[in-house]
Amino acid sequence: MGMRILHTMIRVGNLERSLDFYTRVLGMKLLRQHEYPGGRFTLAFVGYGPEESHAVIELTWNWDTDRYDLGDGFGHIALGVDDIYTRCDQIRAAGGKVVREPAPMKHGTTVIAFIEDPDGYKIELIQGSK
Repeated sequence: MGMRILHTMIRVGNLERSLDFYTRVLGMKLLRQHEYPGGRFTLAFVGYGPEESHAVIELTWNWDTDRYDLGDGFGHIALGVDDIYTRCDQIRAAGGKVVREPAPMKHGTTVIAFIEDPDGYKIELIQGSK
């Protein structure tokens, strides 16, 4: 159909804190960032490769909002990793929060873990899905 996923947008309460998490803790690159003073918001795009060929995450920071109710509709972002145990140790050492230690998923054999970003969004790590 000539389509692909471009990005997923999440609202963040503190852009600098979120950029630090996604770039330093998860190793993504800040691909682009633009401020919209008239609308009082900033968009920052982060990811593991260029937007032309990779899906990325859009961090939307509304200047006058420092916290969001995540609700129960959003599930998680998933990242494939080569060594989930080492990666969780690295995330923890960098100040990240591991909320489910690596282990096989319920009713399956795939090893997964969950971490949480500074705003409480869940990120699933999946062993061997890189």
